[in-house]
Amino acid sequence: MQNAKILWVDDEIDLLKAHQMYLKQKGFEVQTASNGIDALDLVNTDSFDIVFLDEQMPGMDGLTTLAELKKIAPNMPVIMITKSEEESIMEDAIGGKITDYLIKPVKPSQILLALKKVLDGKKLIDQKVNQSYQQDFRNIAMRFFDDLGSNDWIEIYQKLVFWEIEMERNRDSSMKEVLSNQLEEANTNFGRFVSRNYLDWVNTTNPDHKPMLSPDVLSQSTFKHIGEGYDSVFFILVDCLRYDQWKTFEPIISDLFYINSEEAYYSILPTATQYARNAIFSGLHPLDISERYGQYWKNDEEEGGKNLHEGDLLAEHLKRARMNVKHSYNKVITVDEGKTLADNVLNLLNNDVNFMVFNFIDLLSHSRTEMNIIRELAPDEAAYRQISRSWLEHSPFLVMLRKLARKNVKIVIATDHGTIRVKRPSKIIGDRKTTTNLRYKQGRNLNYDHKAKHVFSVRNPREARLPQSSVSASYVFAMEDYFFAYPNNYNYYVNYYKDTFQHGGISLQEMIIPIIELTSKR
Repeated sequence: MQNAKILWVDDEIDLLKAHQMYLKQKGFEVQTASNGIDALDLVNTDSFDIVFLDEQMPGMDGLTTLAELKKIAPNMPVIMITKSEEESIMEDAIGGKITDYLIKPVKPSQILLALKKVLDGKKLIDQKVNQSYQQDFRNIAMRFFDDLGSNDWIEIYQKLVFWEIEMERNRDSSMKEVLSNQLEEANTNFGRFVSRNYLDWVNTTNPDHKPMLSPDVLSQSTFKHIGEGYDSVFFILVDCLRYDQWKTFEPIISDLFYINSEEAYYSILPTATQYARNAIFSGLHPLDISERYGQYWKNDEEEGGKNLHEGDLLAEHLKRARMNVKHSYNKVITVDEGKTLADNVLNLLNNDVNFMVFNFIDLLSHSRTEMNIIRELAPDEAAYRQISRSWLEHSPFLVMLRKLARKNVKIVIATDHGTIRVKRPSKIIGDRKTTTNLRYKQGRNLNYDHKAKHVFSVRNPREARLPQSSVSASYVFAMEDYFFAYPNNYNYYVNYYKDTFQHGGISLQEMIIPIIELTSKR
């Protein structure tokens, strides 16, 4: 902060010599101007770290000077000094992008504190973030030795995401590697936790003995709000949305809606669209879908779309729940489809409940794998979050939400599974009918390292409530950040898929996913 150059603009600048001397003693260089014109000339010819600007000056007043200063140096911090506390003046100053303001008379200590806040603020925040994470690091690390339940893992993951996003804003990267290592350790322990408990979860009907799973989502989040007096209820599924991506969406959406609840639930295995999303809309596990509604289910090795009958499965779900309601189902894959839905969304208020799927984030993860330019735009999790946020800000999805925000609606935003950036290969061999997904494999005679601790094997698919394509077929799931690779063209295959975002397996990022309830502020 010291040696910073200050420009102080005040029509009574001669009365502020004591303040100027105080700042010079503290190591600052101070230049002065008694009017707006002189201040603009100085800024045109020299560079300053910060400007103190009097609001009430004859001729060109402070607000006019502020506007002109921002044209010359839009990123230069300006602190407004004013005698007035009128709301309109403060609104004009804030609208003109002042950095801070002080009320006259100001003391030298106030000036120094304002300088420290502006010039050293980011550095102080960086230091505080690192110190706070160091304290939390120990708490999280100790919890790995506890007998953790499903809610404990949600809490741990949410904390790690919080610190991940805080570190993203942090210029001091000294703790980022520590956080990355702790997230890896968490995923190792989480994989063990899931492999011990998953089969029990999917085979119990007691809600106290399992977390909320994909088939429970609609009954526990959406159906209960139908008939509560809203114009309509909306369930919006954003395919492949990770919890950390939701946290970057949250500030935008919270401007429009009250966030009534923010929870997380567990995606079923495989954490893939065919399984998880069909389970959500049907309210059933994949095995039950294939047995009850075989006409709507396709196994991995069968040709054709695997999610073409979500609307049919949803209609059957509503019937089983004895919900005689008027509803709609819309799936958005292209921008034009999104625009059409946004244009006509208010017509859907005639329905009791509306269900929507937005596919962009899933398409983004696939495009990032296949297109180098997308991979370069989003090389890591932080960039992946930002490109997802950019989509939201310019999407028909947000246009639709803005329209609904003016109505008396209940909105549930959820997803079907997340993704993880894969880094380590794990060799596997299967026949030509083995699934191509990198995070799970289904097939006969799967050959892999059976001693590997990063593989969860389900020899009898029925135990996991999964359909079995043949008598000898089994499933294996990659844990942590591993991905399955075939020995043929192994090096090429590994180099191509390493550092891509994949889903289907067991990780915090894939399985612990958001479900949010909103109501309009209007």
